[in-house]
Amino acid sequence: MQAKKQSGKILIILLIILVIALGVLLAIKLLNDKTDFMNISVSNDIDNELKDNIKDDNEEKITPKINIYNGQDRPIAIMIDNVGDAIPQTGLNDAYVVYEIIVEGLQTRLMALYKGKDLEQIGPVRSSRHYFLDYALENDAIYVHYGWSPQAKSDISKLGVNNINGISESSKSFWRITSKSAPHNVLTNTQNILSIADRQGYRTTSDDESVLNYKSEEINLEDGDQAIDISIPYSSSYIVNYKYNEETKKYERYYGKTLQKDFITKEVVDTKNIIITFAQNSTLNDGSG
Repeated sequence: MQAKKQSGKILIILLIILVIALGVLLAIKLLNDKTDFMNISVSNDIDNELKDNIKDDNEEKITPKINIYNGQDRPIAIMIDNVGDAIPQTGLNDAYVVYEIIVEGLQTRLMALYKGKDLEQIGPVRSSRHYFLDYALENDAIYVHYGWSPQAKSDISKLGVNNINGISESSKSFWRITSKSAPHNVLTNTQNILSIADRQGYRTTSDDESVLNYKSEEINLEDGDQAIDISIPYSSSYIVNYKYNEETKKYERYYGKTLQKDFITKEVVDTKNIIITFAQNSTLNDGSG
């Protein structure tokens, strides 16, 4: 009887020890889990802080591009005469880009693009050529001209180009000046163009992205060849020269040896960037180029 009581006490002691041991193990586990959770939380906080710092650093280093299509005004593309008494022209410096392409007679014609401008005089305006239409369309521009070649007339209709033909408009919208000889003396302005566009039901706003993007800050190129004096021979009889002005950091335009200036403002015609495309060309036997 005494031995049985003794064994019962031993069993109770073992059970107590086991419960204490399980309690200690459970406490250790809970402590470890809490520590791991705290480590994870701290680690996540550190990671998030590092990510925020990296993000801030990147935001400071990335320089956004300037979109030349800022604003909702739809671009206007105007054909500009570039031969004989047409030179000097007016309004070229206000264009955000000017396309120059060879036409008949071994000469060139210009297409100046404007956006968000209020100009009182632009020109002389001249007739359309079909190979300018691609560039007007890619800029989502209202295409302005004074007459057209057979191919241009056909393609404008076929492609549904929003165009304004000055010949079909009043002399108040497209007028001739006496200081230049015809047909190199037709001028227009942006208000007249927008009024005609509204009358014809053309969209006058655009949210298209620009074809070209520019950086906001000045860039000093360290590699490549210097381009101080650029000569572009469109033909044997028509050569355009651009000379770099280190003070203005722009290229000044010369026709032969003559520095070109705006017909109205007398400002030097200049540009910031020049893009040259080499392309084969041939003469069309239609009498218009």
